[in-house]
Amino acid sequence: MGQFWKILKFELKGYLQNKVFVGVTVFLVVVLALVLFFPRVADALGGDDADSPEPAGERDVMLLKGGDERALEAFAEAFPEYEVRLEDGDVRSPVTAGDAACAVELASLTSFTYLVDNLSMYDNNAQRVSEVLTDLYRLAALSEAGVPAEEVERIMAAEPTFDVLSLGVDQGQNFFYTYIMIFALYMVILLYGQMVATNVATEKSSRAMELLVTSARPTSMMFGKVLASGIAGLTQIVCVFGSALLFYNLNASFWAGNELMGLLFDMPVSLLLYMVVFFILGFFIYAFLYGAIGSTASKLEDINTAVMPVTLIFIAGFMVVVFGMSSGSVDNPLMVACSYIPFTSPMAMFTRIAMSHPAAWEIVLSVTILAASCVGIGVLAAKIYKVGVLLYGNKPKLGDIFKALKKA
Repeated sequence: MGQFWKILKFELKGYLQNKVFVGVTVFLVVVLALVLFFPRVADALGGDDADSPEPAGERDVMLLKGGDERALEAFAEAFPEYEVRLEDGDVRSPVTAGDAACAVELASLTSFTYLVDNLSMYDNNAQRVSEVLTDLYRLAALSEAGVPAEEVERIMAAEPTFDVLSLGVDQGQNFFYTYIMIFALYMVILLYGQMVATNVATEKSSRAMELLVTSARPTSMMFGKVLASGIAGLTQIVCVFGSALLFYNLNASFWAGNELMGLLFDMPVSLLLYMVVFFILGFFIYAFLYGAIGSTASKLEDINTAVMPVTLIFIAGFMVVVFGMSSGSVDNPLMVACSYIPFTSPMAMFTRIAMSHPAAWEIVLSVTILAASCVGIGVLAAKIYKVGVLLYGNKPKLGDIFKALKKA
């Protein structure tokens, strides 16, 4: 046990004293501070001018051809970001020349042409114009039918009231939590897993590994290295996300109107606990694999090729989960199967917990399989580590490694 703690302390000290590690952490914290303190700083610098309406002359121009004063009033109310002008002549030239952002040619209240120079993929003005003209047409039809003006106004102003009651989970709200967890796991596994493999290969290529193996047990070395990388990664994540939470709470009043920020920083405690469990187990199961594979590489140049199969397995699981999230069908057969496969369950089962309602026994079974696989792969990785560090020359084949394991 003493060997394990010595290796753990040595490896962890190497991570925490690494200038790149510390620099990246500080950089991310500073960026989060700039973003989350921005509304406070902008309010202090801008004062009351920040809330003042934009002058009409500085707004983009929307030309309206074929309409009357009632249509102009309706369009001005529906498009407050534009300065709407009535135009009797050509509206195409001003749009192509850049004098107007867009134009609407009315053939009637049920037919129009929307003109814009470059149509943005986010431009929904045509749909909004259709809604305005629908209201104007209904208003005109009711007036022609002899309906009193007061009754017309009441009918046009009537809107249905409704409540949305979710008996399970709100997928739209939990989507952000799920995506953040999966993306963070993706980055940490690829970054720190590669780092574990590289450190092992470096020690092996420098022949320092031969001395270490004779003075410490391979199990202690493997678990010490992997656990140190895990603690370093979790430390970095806690610093980044903890500072984000702190900065947000300090500026919560300035983000009060931002629903997205509210969703991001209002995660349920139960979901946070699940995130921690799956994150830790998911990280270690891949870190052990990367460490074992790193011990079989004789040169640093072989690392990327050696770890490619593991990386591809992880990326495939990541893509399956992302497609499942995007489709909203997180309980499809493929996602359910991935919930019990150790290499994909950290992402798949957490996604199902966040965006669906799996049974309690499914969650317990998934966590049990994942934890048992983590321990089993850790022990196997230690054995591969013991054999792999002594294999030099050409890259050993999988069959050679298993033969060596049987003799060990």
